[in-house]
Amino acid sequence: MSGEPSDEEMQRLREERMEQLREQAEQQEGEGGGREAAQQRAEAQKKAVLRKHLTDDARKRLNTLKMSKPEVAEQVESQLVAIAQSGRIQGKIDDEKMAELLRELTPDSKSFDIKRR
Repeated sequence: MSGEPSDEEMQRLREERMEQLREQAEQQEGEGGGREAAQQRAEAQKKAVLRKHLTDDARKRLNTLKMSKPEVAEQVESQLVAIAQSGRIQGKIDDEKMAELLRELTPDSKSFDIKRR
């Protein structure tokens, strides 16, 4: 023997390596898919809670906020879900209550200074 593997051994080694690569790819898909599925479930749960505790007008106001300020809307949604899950919401939140909540939760960004020279 010259120390070089035969064609049959090379083929067997290639097949083993291909099988290892397939297993790694499946594991990576499973990990990413699990996180994605968990995020989808959490999003669906959040929507269900909001649908249950908000009136149509309050949901419209929240959607309008989401279009203009998505970060603020996410914070408001998270806080609403937390309040709902803790059982502190009695009945549904209407448009007036939603406006009041938004005033409380969003900082006043109307003031700014202009310095002229």
